[in-house]
Amino acid sequence: MANNTSSTQTEAPILEVTGLGVDFWVDGTWYPAAMDMNYTVAPGEVLAIVGESGSGKSSSSMALLGLLPSNSRVSGSIKLNGRELGGLTEGQLRQIRGKDVSVIFQEPMTALNPVYTVGFQIVESLRLHLNLTPAEAKARAIELLEMVEIPDPAGSFDKYPHQFSGGQRQRVMIAIAISCDPVLLIADEPTTALDVTVQAEILDLMRNLRHRLNSGIVLITHDMGVVADLADKIIVMKDGVIVEAAPIREIFNAPKHPYTQQLLSAVPRLQVSDRAEGVDPFAGAETVLKLQDVSIEYPKHGRVPAFRAADGINLEIRKGEVLGLVGESGSGKTTIGRAVVGLLPVVEGSLTINGRDLAKADAKGLRDIRRHIGIVFQDPGSSLNPRFPIGQCIGEPLLLTKQFDKKAIDRRVEELLDQVELPRSFRNRYPHELSGGQRQRVGIARALALEPSLLVADEPTSALDVSVQARFLDLLQTIQQEQQFACLFVSHDLAVVDLLADRIAVMHRGKLVEQGSADQILRNPQDPYTQRLIAAVPVPDPDEQQDRREARAALLAQGAAS
Repeated sequence: MANNTSSTQTEAPILEVTGLGVDFWVDGTWYPAAMDMNYTVAPGEVLAIVGESGSGKSSSSMALLGLLPSNSRVSGSIKLNGRELGGLTEGQLRQIRGKDVSVIFQEPMTALNPVYTVGFQIVESLRLHLNLTPAEAKARAIELLEMVEIPDPAGSFDKYPHQFSGGQRQRVMIAIAISCDPVLLIADEPTTALDVTVQAEILDLMRNLRHRLNSGIVLITHDMGVVADLADKIIVMKDGVIVEAAPIREIFNAPKHPYTQQLLSAVPRLQVSDRAEGVDPFAGAETVLKLQDVSIEYPKHGRVPAFRAADGINLEIRKGEVLGLVGESGSGKTTIGRAVVGLLPVVEGSLTINGRDLAKADAKGLRDIRRHIGIVFQDPGSSLNPRFPIGQCIGEPLLLTKQFDKKAIDRRVEELLDQVELPRSFRNRYPHELSGGQRQRVGIARALALEPSLLVADEPTSALDVSVQARFLDLLQTIQQEQQFACLFVSHDLAVVDLLADRIAVMHRGKLVEQGSADQILRNPQDPYTQRLIAAVPVPDPDEQQDRREARAALLAQGAAS
């Protein structure tokens, strides 16, 4: 099921790329983004292009459709069903985009127009390329929404993008992309921002569409689990060059290039643990964070009533312990993280940090408690002030306490840069001059500035490439073991949680459904929701992933029957 290359080998390729080069003109110099790329895609075949950020995988794929900015140039040959695309006018390319070749973008919220209903946007795509009446286009749009499994397709036709969840918006994007039955689909990181269960559904959907339409798919991703689940062939890119290209099993079972080997070894995976069974290494350690029967609400806002996002939560984290809080989007895990740092009110129960109740603290007491909490945010780019140099970003918490002079702050900033393994010279750089992984290190340095007893990390690795993520996790583990702070690690990536966490708590619809040691939760889950969550995690092994997919389908069928 994962591979159907044998049936596609005899057919003429949909896409033939020969000697493709992409360059960008920056400050008077041409910089290469992709060099001398050669590949083909056959009908019904999925080609995965993998590599880190900056490897050229997105630039080279956007070049196929002329979607690059004006400071770019493209060389080489791009043939779609034998027709050369290079040299076509903008008008001719517009005829091909959407009709013959479609793109599923990484972030559906920015790709969809927020002021038009999703129905209008699908109809617009249909009427632009096909000779349909408004009534025919509407009927086809509703049929497409049904095909991508949007609930109540007829009612959803008149909804706006913000009224859908992230996974549903991605389905709408796919509906628009397949509306004209394209021969080639370019999927640019189509599941990056999605939970594992939603991601598994989107992958099932793409697999079904690939068989139904017999379209070729170019899948751009850094998630090797997704590649193992969907791809037939893989191209591995580094610094704009293809370093290895082969069928999927060849790459996963016997990677030849050192970079491919490094990329695969950096992928975190659910594994058999080496932790001693039944031994609690934190027995007797002091409790840093304790939640007893805690309920959290988003306050009433205008006509919108108060919304209870978490209910009856009991949790505790001890000194030196990492607790992984997992669940889907909307399960309430980030809500708990926000309440712990005092950004959301606790309406019932008690939330204590180092023995002090956050709910009963006044403004001065809250400020004092917050000094002992560090926060690492999901998106380091938007959480750092773009006008401040890195040194000032890291030193800001120290400055706000009014207890350190300039020399002491400078010394501490240098210590922190050393600790997160960044050069001291970075203190004079600005956030936009750093990569995502480097910015996330700055986020850790700032969070640790006041030597907190509790660190709250909210999805800190979701935007990072696998190799950058691996280095970041190693660093976080090392610092945590040295400083022995308690850590609440909020994530939907179970493999990352398995690597870091001593205990795991599972959230579902605002309730805590299960908690226990990492081994108990990941290798012997009791709650049906936890079982479904773990079954949805893609693993970087094509054969094992096929078995897991079949087991997940059986589990879902069993759940539906009961």
